[in-house]
Amino acid sequence: MYAKKKLLKYKHIYLPVLILLWPALFLDSTTLAEQLPYNQWLTNILVFMTYIWIYRYVSKAVRQLMIFGLLVGFFGEVFFSLVLGMYTYRLDNIPLYIPFGHAVIYASIYYLVKEPVVLKHQHAVEFFLYPLMIIYASLWLFLANDLFGFICMIMTLWLLYKQPSSRLFFLLMFFMVIYLELVGTYYQCWLWPGIWFDTYAWMPSANPPSGIGGFYFAFDIGCLWLYKHYNRKRWQRLRAIQNLHRQRI
Repeated sequence: MYAKKKLLKYKHIYLPVLILLWPALFLDSTTLAEQLPYNQWLTNILVFMTYIWIYRYVSKAVRQLMIFGLLVGFFGEVFFSLVLGMYTYRLDNIPLYIPFGHAVIYASIYYLVKEPVVLKHQHAVEFFLYPLMIIYASLWLFLANDLFGFICMIMTLWLLYKQPSSRLFFLLMFFMVIYLELVGTYYQCWLWPGIWFDTYAWMPSANPPSGIGGFYFAFDIGCLWLYKHYNRKRWQRLRAIQNLHRQRI
C-alpha cells in the first residue's frame, strides 16, 4: 500500500482533469443546449473550480505558469479562432472555460511527467508513444484525408528531435490533446473546417486534425517566455546551474 502511494504522488492534480474533461465538454454540447439554455456556463463553472483545485496544490512556479497560461491561452484563442478562423466555437465566441482549460491541462501533464512510475519507465513510454503518434496521424491521413493534421505531426516529430529534454512532456501532451479534441468535436463544442482556415482547398483537414497537439509547443514557449521575464534573476541562476552541471558531465 505504501509503495503504491509513492508511485502516484500527484494523482490529485491530474486525475481530476482526466475524469472531468468528458462531462465538462458534454455540458457544453449541442445536445444539451437544446434542453438547457446557458449550458456553457455550467462548463465554465466546472472548469474554473478545477482550476482553483489544482492551483491550491501546485508549486509557486507552476502557479505562475498557470496564470501566464490564462493570458497565453486567451490571446492565442482570439488570434487563431476569431482572427484567423482556424476553428470556431459553438457560440462563435471564446468560451471562458477554454483559457482555464489550457492552464489546467498544462499543469496536469507537468505533474504526470513527474510521477515516479512514469519517470521509471520513461524510455518505454516514449518508445510506445512515438509509433502510436505516427500510426494515429497516418490513419487520419488515409481515412479522413487529414493532410493538415499529418503535417502537424511531422512538425511535432521534428520539434521533439530538437528538444530531447521535453520529449516525454510533449508526447503525453500530444495524446492529451487528442483526447480533448475528439471529445470536444464529438459534442460539437467546436468545429475544425474541412480545409485549412476554411480557405485553402489544397490543405484538407479532419475535424479534429490529428496532429494539432503539436501547437502546445507554442503555448509552452509563451508561458515560459512570460515566466522567464517575470523571474529574470531566478531564471538566470537556474540556467547557470544547468550550464555548470553540463560542464561537469
